[in-house]
Amino acid sequence: MTRTDDLIRTPAAATATETPRPYQSYTYAYPHKTAYRPLSPRPALKDLWAGESRQSLSLYVHIPFCEIRCGFCNLFTRIGAPDDLTGRYLDAVRRQAAAVREALGDAEAPRFANAAFGGGTPTFLEPAELERLCDIAEQEMGADLRAIPLSVEASPSTATADRLAVLAARGTTRLSLGVQSFIEEESRSAVRPQRRSEVEAALARIREAAVPVLNIDLIYGIDGQTAASWRYSLDAALAWRPEEIYLYPLYIRPLTGLGRQTDPDRADREWDARRLRRYREGRDHLLSQGYEQVSMRMFRRADAPPQGPDDYACQTDGMIGLGCGARSYTSTLHYSFDYAVSMREIRGIIDDYTATEDFSHALVGRHVDEDEARRRHLLQSLLQAEGLPVADYRQRFGRGPWDDFASELETLAARGWLADTGAGRLRLSAEGLAHSDAIGPEFFSPAVRGAMSAYELK
Repeated sequence: MTRTDDLIRTPAAATATETPRPYQSYTYAYPHKTAYRPLSPRPALKDLWAGESRQSLSLYVHIPFCEIRCGFCNLFTRIGAPDDLTGRYLDAVRRQAAAVREALGDAEAPRFANAAFGGGTPTFLEPAELERLCDIAEQEMGADLRAIPLSVEASPSTATADRLAVLAARGTTRLSLGVQSFIEEESRSAVRPQRRSEVEAALARIREAAVPVLNIDLIYGIDGQTAASWRYSLDAALAWRPEEIYLYPLYIRPLTGLGRQTDPDRADREWDARRLRRYREGRDHLLSQGYEQVSMRMFRRADAPPQGPDDYACQTDGMIGLGCGARSYTSTLHYSFDYAVSMREIRGIIDDYTATEDFSHALVGRHVDEDEARRRHLLQSLLQAEGLPVADYRQRFGRGPWDDFASELETLAARGWLADTGAGRLRLSAEGLAHSDAIGPEFFSPAVRGAMSAYELK
């Protein structure tokens, strides 16, 4: 077992004169899943969702299968699916969806503002299975996939014409392709073996399928990557005029392929500095090419179609997750199934999930009190380039963010990581955005930090 303080370094409070290491934890959700624990007693879903608004929900379906596992990946996924495992998995997803819809009741039918299929690699599924997946979302959950934004993740080898045809016909508005690098040597170094010709062919098929938004994921900090090779991958991606580009820093985590090959203390200052240089080079190049920065990682072409309704707020609206790696959010509880990184443990969790008949209770999760809700609201807003509208925070909590987080915000201001804005927004400066992965953990509560550190990763 590996303790999570070896996986995600949650720092003690830093002083204004101390600059924390920039790459600590990607705060894409809060509280982190390693802060979840088995729930006792297990609450019934009908009780969890009673009184919750269902008028602006997000639907996420997790498909935990990949053709290979990249060396940097610590996501919940397994390689391959023998013995009709994907079919049995979709059967379980349908049972879970039916249980969730029954728990929601008929008093207030759920209204979905957006949907996403992630993983893993959803396009690992065969075309007929993708049809089944869409049917579950529509027939069991009541999501109108052709009327809301639908995002799907794919890999070059699985972005085949027949799969893309299904997704386009069923309403997919965004296709995210994990490329990571257009240089084959760098791909091999990241344990993501792929041919450049395969990547280009997949991109051509996506464009032919006419999915409105193409996103390309790229990674910086790969061994052997230089300023010139990074620019080469950026320009190769830009040649396809993608509506979005995500720039991810390479992390080396325990129990991953690279983690088994590399000293876990590899995150040294020199590597930090190299990754920061690559980030700044990538950011500046994309900005010069007509892209707008949405977050540290996300860049959107200025003329790209919007991918979210104006009335959806990830800080406050609920999420329904289907599949054994998905989370669900109510206002007072975040819940999921068990979490693991190692292949053996993941296979066991998937097998247990496919054998489950009763999905009427939440099994693993973390209660969210008002203090945690404040932290989540601030993080979900502050780590976006547009920042936190102070009036929204004050309306929800009855006081301003400086009242709740004066010490942390003063530290950010002293480092030059807050922008000087009088527009009623709390916003990170350009340098603050560059240090998003250090800023997020500084707002974790002591209880969440302690739970994460005590978690035994498996």
